[in-house]
Amino acid sequence: MKLDTLKYGFDPATMPLDPVADYWSPEVTDALQRQDWARTEVRSRVDLEAWQAFTADLPRDPYVNRRWKRMSWLTLDERGEAYDMGHCPMAQGGAFNDAESMADRLRYYEPLTPEFMARPDVKAFVRAWARLWDLKPNEPILMQITGVRGEGMVDPLQGQGIHADGCKALSILVLNRHNVAGGDNHLYADKAGTRPLVDTTLAPGDILHLRDDRLFHSVDGIHQEDADEPFERFIIIINSRFVDEFQNRILRRHFPEAVLNETR
Repeated sequence: MKLDTLKYGFDPATMPLDPVADYWSPEVTDALQRQDWARTEVRSRVDLEAWQAFTADLPRDPYVNRRWKRMSWLTLDERGEAYDMGHCPMAQGGAFNDAESMADRLRYYEPLTPEFMARPDVKAFVRAWARLWDLKPNEPILMQITGVRGEGMVDPLQGQGIHADGCKALSILVLNRHNVAGGDNHLYADKAGTRPLVDTTLAPGDILHLRDDRLFHSVDGIHQEDADEPFERFIIIINSRFVDEFQNRILRRHFPEAVLNETR
């Protein structure tokens, strides 16, 4: 056995130069270029059960009934490593959010936990996601764990309907889906929904990438499959390169050195 293998536990000569270089298959990149969206999975890349455990202590969303959420602003350093930028509220202008409880206001949430962000598979996921979208150092990345649980019927979008999130790069990863009927995702070429593109149901570990500035999306209401048990559906939303002037203005206020996708 080589000395390096004894020292490190692996042979560095056999390791890829960049462990996230092949995180996404070429088909994912091709689909994004061709149709502005792609569906794939990360179950083979992350410990999904461990990630699901971080939904247990999410605080209630103070702006939306029956929703729970944490969020953090991340970015890459010059070495391509992800780090936490610090505190900044979420801000969506009315052009990108039709819900009165959320539009045109600053929203403050507890950050993602240090235990979650320290996980090697979380770090690799963020780096690989940034590489997929060709993000540069100091471009802000918003990462959220959010979802709904309970009984009866709930609209996970809380009135947003068919919408865009106000950015260029957006991905939605389903963490868990327990006793859920509904919750199907829909993509459209227009906000009115007259030009549907795809209907899909994401299972835990599935991720949907989309060019949010070119498409619109929605998700169906959720209710229980088994009326005797509560339902639960939690997702990770990760996005960047904001075209929402309101969000960019708030980002500039909190992160003066950030590289923003400035709109005119």
